[in-house]
Amino acid sequence: MLRFLTAGESHGRALVVVLEGLPAGLPITAASISKELARRRLGYGRGPRMRFEQDELTIIGGVRHGRTLGSPVAIEIANSEWERKWTEEMSPEPGHTKQPLTQPRPGHADLAGMQKYGFSDARDVLERASARETAARVAAGAVCKALLAHLGVEVISHVIQIGAARVPAGVRPKPADLEAVDGSPVRCFDASTEAAMVDEIKAAAKDGDSLGGVVEVLAYGVPVGLGSHVHWDRKLDGLLAQALMSIQAVKGVEIGEGFEVAGRRGSDAHDPIAWDPETGYRRESDLAGGIEGGISTGELLVARVAMKPLATLNRPVLKTVDTITKEETVSFKERTDVTAVPAMGVVAETMVSLVLANEVLRKFGGDSLGELLRNVNGYYEQLRIGDGRKVTGPHDTAGAGG
Repeated sequence: MLRFLTAGESHGRALVVVLEGLPAGLPITAASISKELARRRLGYGRGPRMRFEQDELTIIGGVRHGRTLGSPVAIEIANSEWERKWTEEMSPEPGHTKQPLTQPRPGHADLAGMQKYGFSDARDVLERASARETAARVAAGAVCKALLAHLGVEVISHVIQIGAARVPAGVRPKPADLEAVDGSPVRCFDASTEAAMVDEIKAAAKDGDSLGGVVEVLAYGVPVGLGSHVHWDRKLDGLLAQALMSIQAVKGVEIGEGFEVAGRRGSDAHDPIAWDPETGYRRESDLAGGIEGGISTGELLVARVAMKPLATLNRPVLKTVDTITKEETVSFKERTDVTAVPAMGVVAETMVSLVLANEVLRKFGGDSLGELLRNVNGYYEQLRIGDGRKVTGPHDTAGAGG
């Protein structure tokens, strides 16, 4: 199975991610991972931090000559501001802060974390709770996307709502449209809605406020049979929901038309099954979002992720209490964005990719990429896929287990 662990604080020396369980022979480069990290910094409404905080990425272990070794892959993302500004404040050596933060922000982990761990300084909580941690996740997800690509699986996202602006139903990009999506200032695939979203952001920025929104994640080419109906903790939709809910500031997840069909009758809430002699079974609609009974159906996988407005505002007005004096005050301000919904979409792609890669490895196994692909092709042969579906490895299979 695939496991990953991140470490590091927002303004610490570096973020680190260790990804264990990858097969040997998977082509990986620092440049390909850095490309995904750059996508995470996209989006109109981001703060100035995105302009000067570059992701200095180094592969520490698990990769040799551009290919995974089957051992844990370790990646470091250095903090470019560490030596200039944060070496004393975030030093791991014994010491103390000169400016403790004692006005916790409503909607953030500040107060609950301080109470849980007995801290008197909110920075002891917020540094790890910060969405900066997602840079490490995106690095791991870039590797998983590379693995999934060899199976013909492509995961993309697009923003469908920011504030009150929402795209019309049915607007949905395909993998070939990713460049167009990323080219949008708000990663929206509908030009008219894009303009409305930008206007929403401008209005919120003028008021010193923040905005949330909704992202749709689409996974094309997912094979039938990932996940399980047998155990509660192996259901694919449950795994996706947990992974997506773990993203900072995410408060809601739906698979397919989950909330919409809740108000329908059963006769109008499910995807009819059809048979095609050339391609096999198919669903005639996608209400279930590509998952039935906790198992992928082979159809387009659809998940929507709702992000609340950010808890740090450029004009602090949120009422709070000073944890030292117990007097009413307003929450403190760290550097913040008006909205981070476009970037959250890239992180959501990451979490979906991590889940799908894990389930691929759980189902098909294999110590090398070549062995994994042989197992997948054997499965497709077993299913008698009429369209001749087959996956292929790298052009140069040396070191990939044949």
